Amino acid sequence: MSSLLYLIAVVLVIGWVFGFFVYSLGGLIHILLVLAVVAVLLRLIGGRPV
Repeated sequence: MSSLLYLIAVVLVIGWVFGFFVYSLGGLIHILLVLAVVAVLLRLIGGRPV
């Protein structure tokens, strides 16, 4: 499950970076970035080993 969380976070960050340069989705890309950061923080706060 932890690998899936990191995979989702990476996909969301890549989507944000791509959208930042394309400007096609506007504010939705920034929401994706926030979701990716929250997913990583939840993983770190959980304290489970990798």
